[in-house]
Order: sequence, then structure tokens, then C-alpha cells
Amino acid sequence: MTKEMLNNFSGNLFWDTDPNDIDIEKHAKLIINRVLDYGMWEDWLFIRKYYGLEKIKNLALAIRSMERKSLAFISTMTQTPENEFRCYEQIQSKDTHWYF
Repeated sequence: MTKEMLNNFSGNLFWDTDPNDIDIEKHAKLIINRVLDYGMWEDWLFIRKYYGLEKIKNLALAIRSMERKSLAFISTMTQTPENEFRCYEQIQSKDTHWYF
């Protein structure tokens, strides 16, 4: 990822990776997943402008793991039912806490 691209993202998105090793095209699914789960509104606006909503939707459909709020957000933004996303089944199978 070029330094110019890096400046468009929040600093917390690539805490475990050297941002200079990330290719914005090759690693698009990773970038989209990080923005959906941990990004700020400005990060969303940047990827939406850069990739376009259709590409974001197609890549997000294949993401294995996503936060519930992220799934609800991308489902709403793309007008795609939540159960069409790959991560939906994984989210549904998580055990919830028991309240007595």
C-alpha cells in the first residue's frame, strides 16, 4: 500500500501488519473486513469511493467472520439480506450468554 493510501485509513486498522506490505487491490477483502469491523466513517467513505459498493458487496459476501453490527451495516448499505453473507451462519452458531 502506498503511503498516500495509508493516510486515508485510521491508524488502528492494520495493527498486526506492516501497512507497506498491503496491496490495496490484492488485499481488498482484508481491507474491507477491517474497515467494516474496526473502521471509522471516513474509512468507509474511502473504500466506498475507491472500490465501489458493488465490489464491496461481492467481497463482503465471502468474508468468513464479521461482527454482528458490521453485518447489519453492510446488509443495509447494499440492500442484501444478512443470510446471503457467508459469515451469517457463523454468527448464528455462536453461543449466547445465559441470563438467569
